[in-house]
Amino acid sequence: MTELGRGRGGARLPAPLARYSDVDVSAVPLLDVVRALAFVGDLAMGQPIDHSPRAAWLAGQLARAVGNDDAGHREASAVALLRWSGCTANAPEFAQLFGDDVAGRKALLAIQSSGSGFRSGTQHKGSAFRALSRIHCEVAGDIAAQLGLDESTQFALRHLFESHDGSGAPDGLRGEQVPAAVYMAALAGDLEIFHRLYGLEQACKLIGQRADTLYPRALANAVVANAAHWLAALAEDPTLSGPCALDAAFTERTTSLEILAHVIDLKLPWMTGYSRTVAQLASHAAVQLGLGAHSQQALHRAALIHGMGRATVPNLIWETAGKLPPSAWERVRLVPYWTGRAARQIGSLADAAEIASYAYERPDGSGYFREAKAGGIPIEGRILAAAAALAALRVARPWREAFAEDAAGALLMAEATAGRHDAEVVRALLQKSRNTARAPAVPPGGLLTERERDVLRWISLGASNKTAAQKLSISPSTVRTHVESVFRKLECSTRAAATLKATQLGLL
Repeated sequence: MTELGRGRGGARLPAPLARYSDVDVSAVPLLDVVRALAFVGDLAMGQPIDHSPRAAWLAGQLARAVGNDDAGHREASAVALLRWSGCTANAPEFAQLFGDDVAGRKALLAIQSSGSGFRSGTQHKGSAFRALSRIHCEVAGDIAAQLGLDESTQFALRHLFESHDGSGAPDGLRGEQVPAAVYMAALAGDLEIFHRLYGLEQACKLIGQRADTLYPRALANAVVANAAHWLAALAEDPTLSGPCALDAAFTERTTSLEILAHVIDLKLPWMTGYSRTVAQLASHAAVQLGLGAHSQQALHRAALIHGMGRATVPNLIWETAGKLPPSAWERVRLVPYWTGRAARQIGSLADAAEIASYAYERPDGSGYFREAKAGGIPIEGRILAAAAALAALRVARPWREAFAEDAAGALLMAEATAGRHDAEVVRALLQKSRNTARAPAVPPGGLLTERERDVLRWISLGASNKTAAQKLSISPSTVRTHVESVFRKLECSTRAAATLKATQLGLL
């Protein structure tokens, strides 16, 4: 890895949330953010990028088939669409267990078992099933809260891995204690995956075997009875161009795009707040260079979402120091490609996703994935590339410490001199960033003490209690006390959820 990116070799959050400096540029249609979260979730789970939209459509059909009203139809669709929204949060823990967190999840979803593939795939790994489920579900529920979704949908997303027989997680609910939308989302996901991998007959057989264990038999029977018809309808309209079940409910509703940025960054703890920093740097440079309002808005949004494709690459690759082997490098090289593909699913973010796909291009042609040269890279892409590189230099990585501001600027200018960045852009970026880009956020209402914020800052970056204690010159027991206080004040029980809430509140 080069220092400027991969080289070739208690708190109720308002919904929608808006930050003081980003109100006009980061407010986007709610449904587009939900779709973007589904896109990231599918990448992180090793699934085709249309898996969650297809599952959401199937869940909606199931809701209608069993007599649900419009509200039940919408809830089933929303839960299925956001089912994997929490998977970046437990990527570090998945990586510890499986090595390749993306391939590990993909394998679990493909297990042909009479119970949960997730549960059976972790049964010899201690309490992993419940621990991983708790992180995932807590973050998914918090995302729904920050998006302003109703409490019923939030509750369902907080219990995604519960089972009909009570063997699920995180709380061991059973029978009618489990929201119907959870069952419908699970059935829709199973049908979509098993049909794709094993064909219709085997998919129906596996669903029948899981009835009374994962989901009620009546719902499973309804899926089996209608599966052929529903899948044929999907085959006739593979782009799902018809009306979405959530269109009417989400019309004219907006939310902050920052929630998507924070979810993307959760995959790697040492990238906490990275996307927002890139957006701030890029926005200041755009103003300095005199870009128009439309370009400024598109660039700011592009910076917030430029890491979407990062979900396709396992954490073990991101945390590898030095030159990557060809197979790993190929996965990294396609990160901006996958970000660009998002434009096909996310209407209002199409321009931003296109700009975001230039985040790792270089004027001398040494970048990726296009290997474009100066004339083929728009000014917004050149600004984003330099801003992302500068933000990366200023933050520690597992294999190096952070560069001081002057040292980071000198390295970036050296890259520009060598032709790997636009020199004019870098000068604008450095001039403006020294003055404004690192201005501290103002914490809301003294929710956390200064020491609690210090502790949270370290644990959000992946530090253990022991490491945080060493960094802050306090005892591990004192760190633990502060962590418990932070969790209580933020109304959460996992570090990932605390990080998500704290970043959205401006505490990190």
